Amino acid sequence: MQGGISRKTLFKAALIATPVPLLAGQVPALARQTAESGEPLTPTPYCDDGDDPTIPQTEGPYFKPNSPQRTVLPGAGTPLTVSGYVFGLACQPLANVLLDFWQADNNGAYDNITYNFRGHQYTNAQGAFKLTTIVPGLYPGRTRHIHVKAQAPGRPILTTQLYFPGEPRNNTDTIFDPRLLMTVRTVGTGKEATFDFVLNVPGVPPTDPPTSPPPGGGTWQVGVTYQAGDRVTYGGATYRCLQGHQAQAGWEPPNVPALWQRA
Repeated sequence: MQGGISRKTLFKAALIATPVPLLAGQVPALARQTAESGEPLTPTPYCDDGDDPTIPQTEGPYFKPNSPQRTVLPGAGTPLTVSGYVFGLACQPLANVLLDFWQADNNGAYDNITYNFRGHQYTNAQGAFKLTTIVPGLYPGRTRHIHVKAQAPGRPILTTQLYFPGEPRNNTDTIFDPRLLMTVRTVGTGKEATFDFVLNVPGVPPTDPPTSPPPGGGTWQVGVTYQAGDRVTYGGATYRCLQGHQAQAGWEPPNVPALWQRA
């Protein structure tokens, strides 16, 4: 493939039918960085909260079960959205994965009485999730982070933490792991973060869309290198190229909205 488009990136972009930005190397979250070797992905690493000897469990001292099901954790602070996908080892998206989030408030305090800044949700049919919350505050001994438990149906629970790039305490936090860094950008007065989980769930890699000859003819052809802005016809319709690539069987314009937009 040309233009730096990996099969995983193309597959993910096609899931959400979003054009160029997702293909331009602007989203270096875990699953989207995988090389094109075809080898199984590395599962997201477990993150043991070993800095708290009184509570040796991996989830740390502040986990509470039975959080409410919700995608919005309301409260005062800098607005933050965290979105991404959950994949298995073979790069397939995982639906109905339970994601349980908990974090400190703007002052670095955890609510251990009620369920402020706690909530769980499930990935949709495309393996996607989105959390709306705030940037958590700092508390002594730790860098800024968000806790999460992830469990695919009938599979073991992964307990881990998500981190923010550029935090001074990342260098002194004894359990900080750069593999758990989110991709974060500032949008207005808030932040937008992305992260893709890879769970230890085996499976079969997703197949390319079925190949079909252009009905009624057309100018699109396998093996041609197209540039952004090029126009082709396929099946009686005209399409505009969104991202430079070399055409492959299975990548017919109707099949890959990440690469082609109907003109």
